[in-house]
Amino acid sequence: MIREIMKSEIPDCVEVICKSFMTVANEFGFTVEDAPRFTAFATTKERLIWQRENERRQMFAYFEDGKIVGYYSLLWQNETECELNNLCVLEQYRHKKIGEQLLQHAFNEAGKMGCLWVNIGIVEENVRLRKWYEKYGAVHVGTEKYDFFPFTCGYMRRAVEG
Repeated sequence: MIREIMKSEIPDCVEVICKSFMTVANEFGFTVEDAPRFTAFATTKERLIWQRENERRQMFAYFEDGKIVGYYSLLWQNETECELNNLCVLEQYRHKKIGEQLLQHAFNEAGKMGCLWVNIGIVEENVRLRKWYEKYGAVHVGTEKYDFFPFTCGYMRRAVEG
C-alpha cells in the first residue's frame, strides 16, 4: 500500500532513506568524509520536516505489514515541472516491483499536481539505475560535476501522461 506519510512517520522514513541509499554508497565507495551531502549521510528528521513544511514536498511511503519499506517525495519546481526525490526501497524488499509501484505512483501524483514533467537526479555512474528509469520512459538530459560529490550527477526527465 502506498500513501502520503504523516509527520509522525518522518523518523521511519529517514531510516528507510538512509539504509536504502547506504547500499549505493557502499557499492560505489562513497563515505561520509568524501560525500557528506549524499542522501545516505545527509538525510535527517529535521531536513525532511523542513522539506515538508517549507518546500511543501509531497511525501509518500510504501507500507508492507504496517512497516515503511519504500519512500519518495515530489517537489514542485515551477509551473510545469516536479522533481522526484529519494525514491528508495529497503534492500531486503527489492526485486518485488515495489520501486516500480512507487515510480508509477509518483508519475500519477505529479500529474495530479499539474506537472507536465518529472525531473530525476541520479548518480551518473549507476548505469543499472539509469537503465531502470529509462525502462519507464525517462530520458537522460545531462550531467553535472560538483566539487562536493565524488561522483557525477546525472539528470533525467519524463513527461507526465495526461
